[in-house]
Amino acid sequence: MQAPLAERLRPQKLEDYIGQEHLVGPNGFLRRAIEAKIIPSLILWGPPGVGKTTLARLLAKEAGVPMYSLSAINSGVKDIREVITKAKEGNLFQQKRPLLFIDEIHRFSKSQQDSLLGAVEDGTITLIGATTENPSFEVISALLSRAQVYTLKPLDKTQLDQLLENALSHDDWLKNKNIKLAEKEALMRFSGGDARKLLNILELIANNESGSEIIITNEMVQEKLQDKLALYDKNGEQHYDIISAFIKSIRGSDPNGAVYWLARMIEGGEDIKFIARRLVILASEDIGNANPTALVMANAAFDAVSKIGFPEGRIILAQCTTYLASSAKSNASYEAINLAQQAVRDHGDLEVPLHIRNAPTKLMKELGYGKEYAYSHSYEGNFKAQEYLPEKLSGTRFYSPGNNDRENALRRSLKQKWKNKYGY
Repeated sequence: MQAPLAERLRPQKLEDYIGQEHLVGPNGFLRRAIEAKIIPSLILWGPPGVGKTTLARLLAKEAGVPMYSLSAINSGVKDIREVITKAKEGNLFQQKRPLLFIDEIHRFSKSQQDSLLGAVEDGTITLIGATTENPSFEVISALLSRAQVYTLKPLDKTQLDQLLENALSHDDWLKNKNIKLAEKEALMRFSGGDARKLLNILELIANNESGSEIIITNEMVQEKLQDKLALYDKNGEQHYDIISAFIKSIRGSDPNGAVYWLARMIEGGEDIKFIARRLVILASEDIGNANPTALVMANAAFDAVSKIGFPEGRIILAQCTTYLASSAKSNASYEAINLAQQAVRDHGDLEVPLHIRNAPTKLMKELGYGKEYAYSHSYEGNFKAQEYLPEKLSGTRFYSPGNNDRENALRRSLKQKWKNKYGY
């Protein structure tokens, strides 16, 4: 029985690796690390099918170091200790530090992650962890401080096109099928930037079609996947489609749609903390100051389900989901931080105005740090108009309150304070 198409086409050289130019391109950090043959401990964060495992293997191969692999799904502390023991024994006979690759490291418990610390710290191993979840939430801080986090991006259309062409021109089994790509849009849409999913779909179609020539059209892909899509949920690829539907239903103020997608995640065995975290993010991103209680509610729900777990946690999630979906919406805070960050990128490190600088020393005071600063609480209404932005950005409005009862009140208050300065 032959290996799956995605495995058969896994790149064996960095030159054949598709995507992640920001990491492995000519100026990418990992490219420079490979050339120097010095691989630091890393956490590779990105969605499924973007090449995390392949990149780890290539790093080890290009740097010429031995590699051990564990999956957090079926490995425990005992397995970690066995690998570390082997690495220590191997280090006695060679100069190169071995690499330990842990797939889905976010599934490791705190104690399992703790068991890695000593070996990483003393140089017994170089750790490369792969995760689809935000490492800030799922990887302990002690381990994060010893590893660089790099984000991998979904593959774009050009890269997926290249992947398809490589498959059709290099895989012997596919070449014998004589496949023609008349249309690609459905393949791209169903793959969602996931290379493994794209190749799985291509392989499924090739397996289910016969004849001297297979012509792939959008209609054919749609028809095949309506019956076979469940095959692609074995490794959780559909997970991102469902969480997207869940978030968009809440954002669209439909508690019925939202609770349905919540039920799909619960019935599918989704991690309860993953769902709760998304609710906390949404409470600020999509509701924000339109209803500040939303963030309090979502945070309380996260805390509660973390303590209680399933099955009762589903009730808490349902309450929070329906509350957020029914709430007034505003993305004004989300837009404000986006605009402010863009201003930082556009203008660099602009100087802090002298009057709002910290002045802990006599010299700083003599240089004018903090001079003429007006302490807001000393004025009527706890407000005194003064400049808080760098001179180059004076008058720039980042926060535009949304059109809802609470933020309309905030807008009136800001207009009263700042008059016409920010255009409220």
